[in-house]
Amino acid sequence: MTDILRPVADLHTHTIYSTHAYSTVTENAAAAARKGLLAIAMTDHSLSTPEPGHHWHFTNMRVLPPYIEGVRVFRGIEVNVLQHDGTLDTSAEILEKMELVIASMHNTIMTPGTIEEITTAWLAIAANPHVDIIGHCGTPTFAFNYERVIPEFGRQGKLVEINEGTFRVRSDSFENCRRVALLCKQHGVHIVVNSDSHYHDHIGQYDKSIAMLREIEFPVELIVNSSRQRLEEYLNTKHLTL
Repeated sequence: MTDILRPVADLHTHTIYSTHAYSTVTENAAAAARKGLLAIAMTDHSLSTPEPGHHWHFTNMRVLPPYIEGVRVFRGIEVNVLQHDGTLDTSAEILEKMELVIASMHNTIMTPGTIEEITTAWLAIAANPHVDIIGHCGTPTFAFNYERVIPEFGRQGKLVEINEGTFRVRSDSFENCRRVALLCKQHGVHIVVNSDSHYHDHIGQYDKSIAMLREIEFPVELIVNSSRQRLEEYLNTKHLTL
């Protein structure tokens, strides 16, 4: 498992557009370059998050160069699941312009529900063609039928995120995150290890996530950002390149 000790990309990062984050795109890319990463995804929070913003931030991303400080910067977004039917807070028109889309549940946005209600929501997200990555789904506030949903994420080609930020700020999620990872291992579902950085120095930091994956002997071949080859194979399915 030595090649997951230094994942080659961080596909969940935030900039000062997310006003509870504190670094710019360039600062994030420079930090990634210093740490030897090949790529990052700029995935700021979408429009229903309780902070000022405008859809122009996302629709104007074409002005960004694909490489900053020598690092591939993917244009992305972290969208909120709004309702138990899987409704997202961002239009298909905007999502189609993104290179990578993370879908997450936040208790400041979505009302927690029963296990069946959250299961229904995630199954709808699994079927949504615009979503690429399932964000920090180990949060116990939004517990669901993991045995039913995790295999469906795999069948629908979604990456399940192991989120380092969760281990920093949602410590009560650890057992659920471990359960999610074990089910991904059991069913051959691909994962991605991300920092969920809100400050540039946290980019490329995944110590707690990697420790958990090592403890459960998670197969390295299921971690898409564990090597350049695996990342490129995944990106090819999205018609993206490093």
